[in-house]
Amino acid sequence: MFSTVLPDVLIQGWALQLSPELASRAQFGWTISVHIIFASLSVGLAPFIVYFTWKDVRTDDERFTRLRSFWVKVFAAGFVMGTVTGIPMSFQFGTNFPQFAEVAGELIGGPLAFEAKMAFFLEAVFLGVLLFGQERVSDRTYILSSVLVGVGAWLSAFWILIVNAWMQTPQGFEMITRNGMEVAKLTDPLAAFFTPRMPWMYVHMVNASVISVALLVAGVSAYIVWKKRDAAAWNTALKLAVIILLVTAPLQAVHGDAYGRHVADTQPQKFAAMEAHYDTGTADLHLLAFPKSIDAITDPKAENLFTVSLPGVGSFLATGGDFDAEVLGLNEYEENPPVAIVFWSFRFMVGLGFLFIGLALWGGYLIYNGRLSESSRFLKTMIAASPLGYAALLTGWYVTEIGRQPWVIQGELRTSEAVSSTLSGTEATLTLVGFVVIYIGLILVALHVLRWLVEDELSELGVRASDDDRWYGPVPKVSDDD
Repeated sequence: MFSTVLPDVLIQGWALQLSPELASRAQFGWTISVHIIFASLSVGLAPFIVYFTWKDVRTDDERFTRLRSFWVKVFAAGFVMGTVTGIPMSFQFGTNFPQFAEVAGELIGGPLAFEAKMAFFLEAVFLGVLLFGQERVSDRTYILSSVLVGVGAWLSAFWILIVNAWMQTPQGFEMITRNGMEVAKLTDPLAAFFTPRMPWMYVHMVNASVISVALLVAGVSAYIVWKKRDAAAWNTALKLAVIILLVTAPLQAVHGDAYGRHVADTQPQKFAAMEAHYDTGTADLHLLAFPKSIDAITDPKAENLFTVSLPGVGSFLATGGDFDAEVLGLNEYEENPPVAIVFWSFRFMVGLGFLFIGLALWGGYLIYNGRLSESSRFLKTMIAASPLGYAALLTGWYVTEIGRQPWVIQGELRTSEAVSSTLSGTEATLTLVGFVVIYIGLILVALHVLRWLVEDELSELGVRASDDDRWYGPVPKVSDDD
């Protein structure tokens, strides 16, 4: 029985294999989705590490000693995971997208090498000092080490985003024929490094990372405070995280609005996909949209959405003030990105952004009234919201990358042309499955490490293990009239 059924199952399974292009895109997309969580953890946690280290050394306050020790360990775990998940991406350029590597190698090779030699090693060396060198170096050197770890993390983001920004708005090169193949030749390094997209992308990504980590710090702090209301260090961390959110969350909204106009100017097709705008003319802002059929989810040119819209507001956002401005529609293009993914990802990201502003204002109100740790409702909300910064960051990244399709280098090289011609659908599908399984395992390991660190911290604070086994264990009875 088994011997007759198994071949049929295998045949049906192979029939579900993806095309080399789709499997390669999904594999790289999945790989970078996991990697970016850990990379942004380093970028966003860097200012917290610097502050906690500085306060610990200068004041010798037990609160900051505890916070520095805890979050340096989290940083180290994220750094290791970021390294493990990031290395395969460079190999995927050769195994899955060799034509891209060949065409753009002269432009992207330098920044990627700088990222490794200038940023990665700087971060790694001084992270070692932070972890093991406090008793071996002076206080000034120890504080400087925290600063250099942060500089390394932000430099790493700088060099990586130089590459991606160039792919979005390429300049500083010319196409030449080399060995019978059209390739990009670097002509102006400064122009290639500092493209129109670079400053917008860098500020938005770094600030998004800080927001994501601020929510994580707030969530972990809220959980520990919820378990032990008089945990002084974690009350301090919660207050700091809320104050940082009060600054960064509104900044992200203001900057994002201006960033959107830049996208409309430089990548009008992506902007049209963000608003599901098909016909050239005045663009409405779709507050709500629902597909009329299954085809509307997969067909990037399907004009079949039920929408609740604000007339002309899309044009207003694209131009910064003109409700009647003409915006190019998707029907002007032969091939479009998956509109539904870009459209919904954009709305999910924006919706979460306004939620973060609301949480920051709520927390600020409680700080003002001296009741931050007294509100069980706020603490539980921040616990639940702790991963949402990464959800917003990922959906924003999907808008950036999927919205650029069908181009891997905007206007120069299509993704279909960048994929390996010798890669079969079977090979690409199998490696995709392998990466999904392995990276899920790595995510589970990272979550286990974070849980272990939190449980160890609670144990040091005297919280009974039996209480900690329950997410909503017994807590002191307090007033919750918020």
